Amino acid sequence: MVYPLILVGVLLIDGAWNNKLNIRMKSGSPGKIPCLYEAKYAENRKYLCKGFFWKSCSMMGYANDTANTFTITDHPAQSVFTVEWQNLQESDSGYYWWAVEIGDGAIDAGYSLYLAVQSAPDASVVSSSVSGQEGDNISVQCFYSSGYKAKDKQWCRIEENGCYTPQNSSVQISDDGESSFTVLMTGLTLSDSGWYFCSAGDLQVPVQLTVTKPRPKTADTGSRAEASMLNKEYFCL
Repeated sequence: MVYPLILVGVLLIDGAWNNKLNIRMKSGSPGKIPCLYEAKYAENRKYLCKGFFWKSCSMMGYANDTANTFTITDHPAQSVFTVEWQNLQESDSGYYWWAVEIGDGAIDAGYSLYLAVQSAPDASVVSSSVSGQEGDNISVQCFYSSGYKAKDKQWCRIEENGCYTPQNSSVQISDDGESSFTVLMTGLTLSDSGWYFCSAGDLQVPVQLTVTKPRPKTADTGSRAEASMLNKEYFCL
């Protein structure tokens, strides 16, 4: 389904990800890609457009539209909307633009990316969604093909439009030099929740991190622990 659009001056996001997203995903698998927008557009309609040039791309769908093979979901509280496929095909490969309606039927482009769906992706992750509790550690394993052995490996946060270096105290990146690198995040905080990229050279793979508060200990749990200690003391006697 193609939607009409009115073009206005294109506003691109400044910084590291401006026109540089080059995402790889595995064919036949699900996939989800995040798109940031300014908080002032939280209530505005979000779009997906496919094509190399913004001026000639085809509008594929909008947030909460159910007529496509993908789903666009808006998350206003995080100023992010996501595009999700349940069964990626090679035909889904191509150039895309994320866009936001800014009023009076006008639409501004957010940023563009190239998505390549491959049977054996040049970059991939074990899981595109990871979670942990506040104060805990999490690790993410990122894979790359042989052509990217000598390329820089990075862990990048899309919300902050930048990447962590291996010297960062809370993020450690270890590369085996053959086919994968591992990202270790220590001392998680609630503010660490968000979207990240495993990056190898000019390739990125999105990963969503969710950090929650630890579950409070219940009275029942405390009673069982106390009973266990009493039993141990009795045994020692």
